[in-house]
Amino acid sequence: MLVTISSSALTVKIEDLGAQLASVRSPDGTEYLWQGDPNIWARRAPILFPVLGRLRDSRYLLDGVPYTIPTHGFARDSVFTVVDQAPDSVSFQLTDSPETQVCYPFAFSLTVTYTLSGNRLTKTHRVENRSDREMLYELGAHDGFRAPLGPGERMGDYAIRLPGLESIRPYGMDADCMVTPQDREIPLPNGRMPLTPASYGLDTVILDRPPQARAVLVDGADRPRVTVEFDQFPYLGIWTQNKPFDTNYVCIEPWSTLPDAVFVGRKLGDKAGIRSLAPGAVETLSYSVSFS
Repeated sequence: MLVTISSSALTVKIEDLGAQLASVRSPDGTEYLWQGDPNIWARRAPILFPVLGRLRDSRYLLDGVPYTIPTHGFARDSVFTVVDQAPDSVSFQLTDSPETQVCYPFAFSLTVTYTLSGNRLTKTHRVENRSDREMLYELGAHDGFRAPLGPGERMGDYAIRLPGLESIRPYGMDADCMVTPQDREIPLPNGRMPLTPASYGLDTVILDRPPQARAVLVDGADRPRVTVEFDQFPYLGIWTQNKPFDTNYVCIEPWSTLPDAVFVGRKLGDKAGIRSLAPGAVETLSYSVSFS
């Protein structure tokens, strides 16, 4: 099921499967969201919860017990319930079930609210611990943005700007998609970062605490087209498929946590940036995206 919200500047569609964005379109018909292609990347904008990334052996330890959980968790493949709706906003909710308890033994609710104001879309995640014990969780975005190419433009003309940075020191990632320590500084010519992490020999560019918590997709003339602001998220991932042709999308991903790494233990609580909620506690994490 698709739900539509709108403003004077944008029409946004969200589907109940994964509570994920399905379309972000301007009045002139410009589509800003990657529409999925099974030959390139079939997804569009999955929510990563309650884990982020791939775990070693697809499992983690909690109180000494091993649990197996899918890559990026189960929220992206779960059907959410619409719990509130207005012309310019909508809220979706996911709660625990016998199926989620098998791989994530907590009672929880995750409420995702999309709010439009002009050309700015804010996405708010409200996580509630309904268990009688401390709950550990991770949360992230995996939004694929489509470069709104004009006549004669190609994806290679576009770049990412990270205001406040003239160089980056990203984490690496090994063949098993485990994060490796930061080991080199990479200059950003004219402050622009290529859209393809493979330019640096990386699968994903992973940064911690970019100084202005902002990433901007700019075109060849350096005009901002998509601006992601994420001051409540300490980590940022930038990813696209390494293909021998122009894929026309890039994922700009605010993360609460680092993916699993070679330098952390196997317990869920060992992961860098893991969030913790006391019984009955609630935490809200938001980020915003502006389109032009």
